Amino acid sequence: MDAVDGEVTVEAERAAAGAQAEPLAEAGPQAEAQLRKVARVILLDPDDRVLLMHGYEPGDPANTWWFTPGGGLEGDETRAEAALRELAEETGITEVELGPVIWQRHCSFRFDGRRWDQDEWFYLARTAQTETALDGLTVLERRSVAGLRWWTSAELSATRETVYPIKLAGLLRTLLDEGPPGTPMVLAPEVA
Repeated sequence: MDAVDGEVTVEAERAAAGAQAEPLAEAGPQAEAQLRKVARVILLDPDDRVLLMHGYEPGDPANTWWFTPGGGLEGDETRAEAALRELAEETGITEVELGPVIWQRHCSFRFDGRRWDQDEWFYLARTAQTETALDGLTVLERRSVAGLRWWTSAELSATRETVYPIKLAGLLRTLLDEGPPGTPMVLAPEVA
């Protein structure tokens, strides 16, 4: 995917539409058609802290986890456009330098009484805006998001709480130490 000064252009993303990650081999053609296209954001502040959302199962608020901002594409928007829209809606942060896609993964999980099968692209982004707001959450998100938190790499490494994607602490440490990969790293599929 082409980038200008480390930023992915919308035109480059549209041109790369054919270069998307391959679907899970065991999923088959029927499952491939039902994959939800998702854009997620690894948002770093000037201190290299990452912003995560604190989620929970609507029917079981004791079942909690932390996850990256992001969500499904709407209409004909690109993943980059979806990443910026979702970030604004879920966090209130609009002053963002969106960088390249750094990771891709397929995941499948049960949430709110149904199974979600997703093809996720993770964008690296930076911001100096650290104040957050949950004003733009959807109805489902208002029923399942407890808040937001900026995490250091050390805090992620030490936590015993569930964090998605799994191994985020190590992935973040590598990202901070080595910089973004030249091409997106394909993460192991996650099925829960």
